[in-house]
Amino acid sequence: MTRELHLAGFLIASNVTHSHAAWRHPGSTTDYFGPDYYRRVAQTLERGKFDFLFFADLLATPVRFGDDIRVPIERGTQAAATIDPSLVAASLANVTENLGLAITKSTTYFHPYEVARIFGTLDHLTRGRIGWNVVTSLNQAEAHNFGVQEHLGHDERYARAQEFLEVAFKLWGSWERDALVQDKASGRFADPDKVHTVDHAGEWFATRGPLTVPHSPQRRPVVIQAGSSPTGRDFAARWAEAIFEIDPTPEGRRAYYDDIKSRASNAGRNPDDVKIFPAFVPFIGETEAIAKEKQAYHNELADPISGLITLSVHTDHDFSQYDLDAPVEEVTVPGTQGLFEVAHRLSVKNDLTLRDVGKLYAQGVLLPQFVGTPEQIADRIEESFHGGEADGFIVSAAQAPGTFDEFVDQVVPELQRRGLFRTEYTGNTLRDHLGLGEASLTPAPRTATVA
Repeated sequence: MTRELHLAGFLIASNVTHSHAAWRHPGSTTDYFGPDYYRRVAQTLERGKFDFLFFADLLATPVRFGDDIRVPIERGTQAAATIDPSLVAASLANVTENLGLAITKSTTYFHPYEVARIFGTLDHLTRGRIGWNVVTSLNQAEAHNFGVQEHLGHDERYARAQEFLEVAFKLWGSWERDALVQDKASGRFADPDKVHTVDHAGEWFATRGPLTVPHSPQRRPVVIQAGSSPTGRDFAARWAEAIFEIDPTPEGRRAYYDDIKSRASNAGRNPDDVKIFPAFVPFIGETEAIAKEKQAYHNELADPISGLITLSVHTDHDFSQYDLDAPVEEVTVPGTQGLFEVAHRLSVKNDLTLRDVGKLYAQGVLLPQFVGTPEQIADRIEESFHGGEADGFIVSAAQAPGTFDEFVDQVVPELQRRGLFRTEYTGNTLRDHLGLGEASLTPAPRTATVA
C-alpha cells in the first residue's frame, strides 16, 4: 500500500507562530483576536486538503527570563498575549467541513473530567474532527497562575499525565455507542444500562462519572503529543497517534523517527498508527533567489532576546544570567530536556554563542527553514518523507496568513502532481484523514523509560 503524506498547519492563538518575527512582518495580520483571521487560515488549509490545523498554547506570560514581564510584553514574545484555542476551535467548527482541528490542553493544571467534557463536546460540534495535543506544562509561572506554589518536576508531570489520560479514556467510554435512544413516543431518552460510572480513585485523581457528553463521532479525540525527553518519548509511544517534532537536521529527524517507532512497537502498538510530523517554516519564491530574499528579510526581524525569553520558558531556566556573546557548550538545564538538547547540539557543532541561539530560536524555535521554488520545497518534503524522517509535516508560518496562502496555492499542487498528497478528502473525521482505525479506549500498558 502506498504511503500517503499528511499535512498540518501550525498556529498559536496570538501574534506569533514559531517565528517571533511573524507579528512584525508587513504581510501578517494585526487582528489576532477576532474570528476572521482564524476562519481565513482554516478555510485556506481546507482548500489545500490539509489533515488538520494545530493550535499550541501556553498558560502564563513568560517571566522566566530575568523574572520580568515587561520585556516579553513589550517585545511581543510567545505567550505574551494569547486567547483560548478551544474556543477558537469551536468558532471554526461551523465554517469548515473537513479540516481537523487540534488544540492543546495541559494535564498538569486541569482535571480529566473537565478536559474529557471539552473534547467530547468539540468532537460533536466538529462531527468528528477534533484532536488533543497533550502537554504537561512548562514552568513555575503557569503553576502560580493556577494557585500552585511549586511546579511539578519533569517525571512527576508525566506520571500525572499517565493517570490523566487513563481517566479521560474511561470517561469517554462511559457512554456506549447506542446508549442514546431519544424515543419521543415512549419518553425514553437513553438506556441507563449502557451508561456507566467510572469510579476512579487514583494517586492524582478521583472521579465518579459518567461523562455528561454522550458517545461522540470519533469516540475520543485523536491524541497528539510532542515527547522529546526519554520519559516524554515513552509517553508519546504509549498514547500518541500523531507526534509533533522539532529537529533542524535530517539525521536528528531520522533518529527520532526510528526511536519513536521502536518504542511504539515495544509498547505493543502498530508503529504505523503513530504518525510523526516534523515541523518547518517555508519561504517560497518564483526563483530560489527571491525565496532567499524573503528568508533573509524575515530572519533579520528576529530578536535574539525574544528567542532567549522563549528558550527560558521552554527549559524553565533563566538565560538572562549569561553573557550573550559567550559559548553555550557547558550550559546544563532541566525542563524540556529534548528541546535544549537540540539547541545544545547545534551550538557545539557550529560554535554558536548564546546570542546566536537566541536569534535562531526567535526565527522559528529551531525549526528548519525550507527555502526555494515550489518545486524545490516539494523536493525537500519528498526527500524527507521517503528518507525515513516523517509521515507528515507541520507547516509553520513566517507571516500569517500569507505563508499558508503561498503554500496551498504553490506547493500543494506540486505535491499532488507527484502523487504524494491527496486531491480530495476521502473521509469525514480526523481519524479518517490520518488513516487511523476506530479509536481504542484501552491504552497500551505502561513501560519503563528507555534511555
